[in-house]
Formats: sequence, structure tokens, C-alpha cells
Amino acid sequence: MNKTLSSIALAGFAALTMPAFAQAPAGQTQPPSSYYPAPPPDRAPVVEKGASTSNLSSPLPTAPHAVERTVIDSDAEAQMFADARKIAWGRHAKIKGAKPGELAVTRQGAVWVVKGRLDSVAPGTEGDWTSIDGVVERIGPNVVQIRGEVAFRVAKVEKGTPCKVAGLLNFRRSGKSQVWRLAEGDNPCDGTREGFDLVMEKQVEKKPVPTQPKRN
Repeated sequence: MNKTLSSIALAGFAALTMPAFAQAPAGQTQPPSSYYPAPPPDRAPVVEKGASTSNLSSPLPTAPHAVERTVIDSDAEAQMFADARKIAWGRHAKIKGAKPGELAVTRQGAVWVVKGRLDSVAPGTEGDWTSIDGVVERIGPNVVQIRGEVAFRVAKVEKGTPCKVAGLLNFRRSGKSQVWRLAEGDNPCDGTREGFDLVMEKQVEKKPVPTQPKRN
């Protein structure tokens, strides 16, 4: 009798302490949980922020391609480009009082070097400027390819921060024109077509004035 009571007591205790598992009736599947396969996280994962886009510099690589020799595919074009001495800037060119900038095309051994700047003096544009600095990679018929950079500083664009285009720049000339225009001349900051031109201005050789014979 005591053994029987003990067995009943143990069975009752086990029924109270063991978890109950509900089973679906035969022939039926348990409905999927609304959180299947797992409940959503309490917060979204932290995304690592990228580099700041402020204070961007010229896209020239850290170690620019060295130009050891300017390739001349057109002697006629090279003779013309050697006389390029002015810079014209289309953004301000139509304003009364606008003046061209100075350009220097020099030869350093086998490499042609180009350097120039235009400081705008047209009314309302004082402080704006544009510049070019680079080496000539190739001179061909109606085209001059310069590896370097062209910068545009406009007071009302990016709060006056200079905007640059750089790399291999193509200057093209058409017909009998004496102007090479930058093909990549869109300002990267506001999309304006700048109209950046290198202009030929052949120096006029001053012939000495013959001395007049003295009259008696």
C-alpha cells in the first residue's frame, strides 16, 4: 500500500514539474509563427560611414604618369601651338571689360610644358580666376593633349572653392581657327560649360627702321 501511494505521488510531481508540449491533432500541421524564422532585432545594424566628400582634391593620381617626351604627330600643329600665348574664358568673356590671361608654352628638353592663368577683371567678377598647369603628351592634327589640370575659381560656385578637371585633357581646334578649346571644359561643381581656350598669338617681329642719311 505504501509503495502504491509513493508511485502515485511521484507521478503527480512529475506531471507538475515537466513542461507540457502541445501537439497538433493528427492530420493537421502547426501554423507558422509570425516571427519565423526569427523575431526582428531591437535595432537596425550600425552602418559604417564612408569618407567625407568635403575638401576633395584634383583627381590626378598620387604619382602622375611621367611624360618623358612630347609626341609630335603634326609639325604644322606644333608650330602653331608654340605661338599659343593667351587664355580666353567663356564664362566671363562677354562681359564688358573682360581681358584674356597669359599663357606660356615652353620646351624643357624633349617635353613641352604649358602654364598660364587668367585673373578676371570684368565688373562683378573680380576675384574669379582660371589656370592651367601641365605637360604636353601629344600634338596631332587639330588636337593637343595635355596631362595636367585646369582649375576654375568662381565666387558664387562652391563658396569660391576652386573646381578642377585633371588627367589627360584634350584641346581641339577646327578649320583655320587659331584657338584650341578644352573638350573636358564642363565645370565639375555646377556643370557650366566654361569655354576654356588656348589662343595663338604670333609675336610680330619688329624690323629695325633703317637710318636716314643726314641731309646737308
